[in-house]
Amino acid sequence: MPKPEQPASTGSGPHFERRYWVDVQHPRQPADALLRHIECHLPDFSSDLLADFEKSRGTEDCLAVGDEYRIKILGPWNGEVRVTEVGADFFELATLENHPEAGRIRFSLRPHATLPDTVRFEIHSWARSRDGLVAFAYDTLGLGKRVQQQTWEVFCQRVADFSGGLLLGPVQVETIKEGEGQVD
Repeated sequence: MPKPEQPASTGSGPHFERRYWVDVQHPRQPADALLRHIECHLPDFSSDLLADFEKSRGTEDCLAVGDEYRIKILGPWNGEVRVTEVGADFFELATLENHPEAGRIRFSLRPHATLPDTVRFEIHSWARSRDGLVAFAYDTLGLGKRVQQQTWEVFCQRVADFSGGLLLGPVQVETIKEGEGQVD
């Protein structure tokens, strides 16, 4: 029996919207081919030390809607996610019951809006902490936030490196804390 999803509405503490992105010029392959490679080799782009992805449900090939991954997360909490959507230029994961966060995360790779022969890889999440203890460790102490930010920065960097193109600056990070309009 599959675990139930854990939407942000079931979480605790403030709601966070986070974006991590990189722009890469002259990648060796088109955006759709690069995204397809990421979908087929998801664990290769995440740091084993910070967040080790292992498929627990689904076929061994590329990710598909309904597939699930166990994630060994640095710190006291591990989690599971389910693939909920796969599109031409994105895929989305939802957190499952007992994941440290309640919400969803979208990975997208698209041609850059204004720069020729440039792609933007972006990780965009909408989530709250699972419960008060996680909220305290994440938001108040800042421990979870640092691990999570480093996890997704490494992921973005590995996508840029794999693309073989020219990275146009460091990984960009934006966090919006709901209700405060606060941007980090």
